Amino acid sequence: MGLVVLKFGGTSVGDVERIKNTANRILEEKKKGHKVVVVVSAMGKTTDQLVALSKELSSYPSKREMDMLLSTGEQVTIALLSMALAEKGHSAISFTGWQAGILTENIHSNARIIDIDPNKIKKYLAEEQIVIVAGFQGATENGEITTLGRGGSDTTAVALAAALAADKCIIYTDVTGVFTSDPRYIPGARKLEAISYDEMLELANLGAGVLHARAVEFAKNHQIPLEVCSSLVKESGTVIEEEIAVEKSLIVRGVAFEGAITRITVFGLKNGYNNLSSIFNKLARRNINVDIIIQNLTVGEDTYLSFSIKNDDLRETIDILEQYQEALGFDHFEYESDLAKVSIIGSGMISNPGVAAKMFDILAKNNIQIKMVSTSEIKVSTVIEENHMIEASRILHTAFELDSVGQKIK
Repeated sequence: MGLVVLKFGGTSVGDVERIKNTANRILEEKKKGHKVVVVVSAMGKTTDQLVALSKELSSYPSKREMDMLLSTGEQVTIALLSMALAEKGHSAISFTGWQAGILTENIHSNARIIDIDPNKIKKYLAEEQIVIVAGFQGATENGEITTLGRGGSDTTAVALAAALAADKCIIYTDVTGVFTSDPRYIPGARKLEAISYDEMLELANLGAGVLHARAVEFAKNHQIPLEVCSSLVKESGTVIEEEIAVEKSLIVRGVAFEGAITRITVFGLKNGYNNLSSIFNKLARRNINVDIIIQNLTVGEDTYLSFSIKNDDLRETIDILEQYQEALGFDHFEYESDLAKVSIIGSGMISNPGVAAKMFDILAKNNIQIKMVSTSEIKVSTVIEENHMIEASRILHTAFELDSVGQKIK
């Protein structure tokens, strides 16, 4: 007997029948003698519908009010799921994020969890109740409702697993595990039996939507056993752990891609020690995530700087650059949207030189221009035109022999 945390995504609770199916999955764990905590997302496309409603009223709605709006989606699910379990004769209680003791930083729309007080949940678990928690949300010290960003319910689940010292955390979704790429767009994508925390973290950060990056961070930092599997079909999923013993011959283990990227280039930036930090500090204070950064030194005193952001942050980034242009001391800036990031990931890159060169050569031979590059020990990311994103991903997936998982690159 142990404690398990189960997370069910929006597709898993998309309608009444799927909520009933989810209730059955929960009871399977309960009947094994486990104490069970459940984290759920909003039903189906509820969040998208709420966002669309807000856009009908305002092109740039307040982030605070958006959090107030979007947090309602999960509240519908927790209440309905609790009712479904009660109808099957099992005691369950539902909590919003803040009722469950989830404390976040004071940032709207993309807050991080600071702390969790698990005592309330523990009290009801001791009474043999199934505890259902709304994912994706929490509250600040001042009681302001916050949300954790897209995919934040994953983070809620893993953070609760850490706070409760759970024996395992299972992420139920609409796919059967973690794939070498998105199977909706890459026909040759194959499910991986296991993947390391580091590889999964890179995949999540680089656009793979199966897991939220912060969830993987929590799992790695607290060594939470994590599994991703389907809520709709019963088959083994993908285990995420520190060290993996399968498919060691794979140098590249995944291809990730993400659209809606913008490249900003700042021209005429004075060569000073503080100029770079000044720009990125101002962006960070507005919670704008900067990804790939390229600095180009010139012969004279000036330089130019390029960095990538998400399209959603473009308007705010422009406001900051215009507001602080004189203080930052640059001549002008330009931006290019309709870009995408395509990346290859694999811990085998550490001991196999030439992987990046092969990637660049493949893209060049297919007339796909690379606009920016970023590398680490286990990934290579390129920024290209968005209309080539799927084509590039498919080509790379095949070229690195991921269509037949387990074969070594020749």
